[in-house]
Amino acid sequence: MKSRPLAIALAVLALFALMFAAACGGSDASESAGQPMPESGKAVPSMPPDGRPPEAGDDTAKAGNENGNENGNEAETETRARATTGSEESKTEAARRRDTSAEQISTFALDVDTASYGYSKRAITEGRLPEAGQVRPEEFVNSFKQDYAEPKDDGFTVHMDGARTPGNGTALLRVGLQTRGASAEARRPANLTFVVDVSGSMDEDGRLDLVREALHKLVDQLGPGDHVSLVAFSDRADVVLSMTPATDRDRLHAAVERLAIQQSTNLEAGLTSGYAEAAAAFRPVAVNRVILLSDGLANTGDTTWQGILDRVADAAGKKITLLCVGVGRDYGDELMEQLADNGDGAAVYVSSVDDARKVFVEQLATNLDLRARDAKAQVVFNPSVVESYRLIGYENRQIATEDFRDDGKDGGEIGPGHSVTALYEVRLRGGASGQLATATVRWQDPDTRAPSEAARSLEAGDLAASPWEGPTPRFQVDVVAAGFAEYLRAGEGIAGAGPDDLAAHATRLAASTEDPAVTELAGLIEKAASLR
Repeated sequence: MKSRPLAIALAVLALFALMFAAACGGSDASESAGQPMPESGKAVPSMPPDGRPPEAGDDTAKAGNENGNENGNEAETETRARATTGSEESKTEAARRRDTSAEQISTFALDVDTASYGYSKRAITEGRLPEAGQVRPEEFVNSFKQDYAEPKDDGFTVHMDGARTPGNGTALLRVGLQTRGASAEARRPANLTFVVDVSGSMDEDGRLDLVREALHKLVDQLGPGDHVSLVAFSDRADVVLSMTPATDRDRLHAAVERLAIQQSTNLEAGLTSGYAEAAAAFRPVAVNRVILLSDGLANTGDTTWQGILDRVADAAGKKITLLCVGVGRDYGDELMEQLADNGDGAAVYVSSVDDARKVFVEQLATNLDLRARDAKAQVVFNPSVVESYRLIGYENRQIATEDFRDDGKDGGEIGPGHSVTALYEVRLRGGASGQLATATVRWQDPDTRAPSEAARSLEAGDLAASPWEGPTPRFQVDVVAAGFAEYLRAGEGIAGAGPDDLAAHATRLAASTEDPAVTELAGLIEKAASLR
């Protein structure tokens, strides 16, 4: 039993040794805590030699930023300051102004929505400015034609270009993704379930008349392999027409004409009934899509996008996608956008017969068929060239770095002939050269769910000297569109261009592109400036 005091003494000595070791290691722990961290909470990974994004679990993904320990205290102070500022701003504004000097990887779900630009056009034309929260720069940019080469297969091409902004050490980087187009005749057959809002609010400004016109145009474009069903909803949902071959056009047109204004807006009931119809008539060989036409002003039943999508989750899991078509002067933008983003779909806005023709005639194959499911993009910046970056827009489409190759995480659904553009403002390190960034797109085959990737890199030496001299006209149009969106939502443009500059550039570019949409953009910028 004499060994017991000795054992106790040894235990006490061991305890003191551990305490001493912890105290000695305290400075290392503090430096690690102050190291810049991305949104995922992991230390910033360094750029792999090949420029590709690091795989989750790779040693490179776990490695810390070389400068993180040296600047730990400063980064920690900046992080606390940003947290205080962010609490005083809206979520959108806080995300827009997020300082990304401590990050090098940008990951987001692809988005082909254009509703924000469509609704903003209508508001400005009517003499009012859209609310800042309704302005999404990526939807402004993606509303315009691009100049990207199409792939030869059913995947994506990746395009990268950019231009320096003279005088302030920054540059604009464009990442463009393009799918191969398809004619209406070459697309797969479609099972389309239209869910039409016939509530009292749809009686204003000829909204329901516009919806009828849009549906008539679409019916006339459908092929012999297509089928259509029609659901109308107000305070409840009614099946106006069960799934019917598109060749029975008289019956389809007659069903559209029977749509009539009723009472309140139970969007939950409408989508629940619509998805049930789509699921009952599901065809594996066809594109199965629900098309919601509404002003988005839900006031009966569950009015949250989460609750509505929960109700249709089982049916949507059968590979049924969603297209939200918004109408009306008073428009539930947030609900329609969130339904599209989280419901495997897209959101567009129509305010005229010309808009309806564009969506349902000119872009029929693009809006109905699919090239890719759950598509995501990831841009890895070289920290030796790029000091910091800002993704312009896509605030509510950003995803965690480690979710890029997690095929269970939701991405964007992309049709044939779709282009997706992302613009970045980047601050360059003085005199830096070499690879600036690598962009990778990952998607799943619409039928087999097999994943694929494509990538491309850009060298700092490939940047044009100015956004307005050297880059292609379409690059410049993208800068104007994004700058206009930033002006509308924050009162400031990009690349040092105010509204007068943006309008002048748009007028010049309208002549060189011979694009009426760019001419319209120039007029909208001038009108918006006069309304401030």
